[in-house]
Amino acid sequence: MLRTLVSQSPAPRVLVADDQSDVVAALRLLLRCAGLEADGAASVQEVRDRLSVERYDLLLMDLNYARDTTSGREGLELLADVHASDPLLPVVVMTGWGSIDTAVEAMRRGARTFVHKPWDNAALIATIEREVDDGRAARQVHREASREHDDALAIQRALLPLDLPTVPGVDIAARWQPASAFGGDYYDVVPLGGARLVISIADVCGKGLPAALLMAHLQASGRAAMMADPSPGRVAARVNRELMANARLCRLVTAFWAVYDTSARRLCYTNAGHNPPLLMRADGSVSHLTSGGMVLGACERSSYDVADVAVGRGDRLLLYTDGITEANREGDQLYGDERLEQAARRLRCLSAAQMVDALFEEVAAFTGTFRDDATVLAVTIE
Repeated sequence: MLRTLVSQSPAPRVLVADDQSDVVAALRLLLRCAGLEADGAASVQEVRDRLSVERYDLLLMDLNYARDTTSGREGLELLADVHASDPLLPVVVMTGWGSIDTAVEAMRRGARTFVHKPWDNAALIATIEREVDDGRAARQVHREASREHDDALAIQRALLPLDLPTVPGVDIAARWQPASAFGGDYYDVVPLGGARLVISIADVCGKGLPAALLMAHLQASGRAAMMADPSPGRVAARVNRELMANARLCRLVTAFWAVYDTSARRLCYTNAGHNPPLLMRADGSVSHLTSGGMVLGACERSSYDVADVAVGRGDRLLLYTDGITEANREGDQLYGDERLEQAARRLRCLSAAQMVDALFEEVAAFTGTFRDDATVLAVTIE
C-alpha cells in the first residue's frame, strides 16, 4: 500500500531503464500490480528522449548497458546528466555488478538509493513507494518556495519606479540589473512640486534577499525623510540614524540624494560614500559629485555636507553603482572609472534611455557576466 501522499495523488509514473527487454517487462508488470504506471526504455538515449518529453515520479535504471556491461560508466554518466537537469527526480539504480564503490559513485551523482539484481519484489516496491512519496513532497516544497520567490521578486521590482516621472525640462532613464534574482541596488525619482525633483541612488552592502529587504527599508525611510524635509543632507542624516538604531541590520549603505530645481536649473546634493556621480557638461567636461559624508550605517553621529551646482542645457547627470565600475573580466581587470567616463563622453549626445542601454551593453561586452548588482540612472537637462 502506498503512503498517504501517493495514495491521494494520481498513480505515480515510473520510467524503467534496462537494456534487457525481459527485465523491463518483469519490472513493469511488478509495478503495475502495485498500482504504479510504468514505461520502459532500453538505452541511454531512450531514457534521455523520454525524460525530455514526459514527466515521471521516479527513474528506476540499470547502470550497465550494451556498450559497457560491467563498469556502469554509461549509467553513471546518464545519472549525472539526469540529476543536473532535474535534481528533484528520485532515481533508484539497479545493477548486477554492484559494488560499494559503484554505489557510492551513483549516490554522489544523484541516486537516492541502490538496489542489487536479482531484486526482492516487496523490498523494491517499498523502496519505490518511499522515494516517490519523498520526491512528490520535495516537488511540492519546491513549488511553494518558487511561488514565494516569484512573489518576493515581483514586490522588489514594484518598489523600484516602473515608469519614471515625466518632468518638463529633463530627460530621465534608469536600468537596474541584479546579480542574482534579488538585489541591493536602489534608485528613485520623486517629483516634489514647485518644479523640484528628488533624484537618488543607493547600494546596500551584499547581494541577494537580505540586501533586497534592507533596500526596501531604505526606500521607505528615504521617502519618509524626503516628505518631511527634502534637504539632501538632512535626508541622509535621518536615514543613517534609522539604520544605526537597529543594530541587527549590520549593513553599510552607500547613497546619493539630490534635489534638482528645474526652474532655477540648480542641483543640490549630498553623497554618503557612494560612487561619485558624473556631471557631464555640454562641452564634454566632467566633474565628480563627491561632497557629503560617510557611508550610511557606520556612525550614528555622521553629518552630511551639501553642495549646490548650476547646470545648463545639454548637461548630463550620470548616477551608477559599483556593479558598473567594478565589473571585471578574466585576469581581474576592472571596467573602472576611467572607462566609464570615456564611455559617458562618447555617448553624451544620445537620449537618456539610449545612453543607459549603451552603457550596459558596453559593460556586458567587457565582463561577460555581471557578478554584482548594477544600476545606471541618467538625467539630461533640456
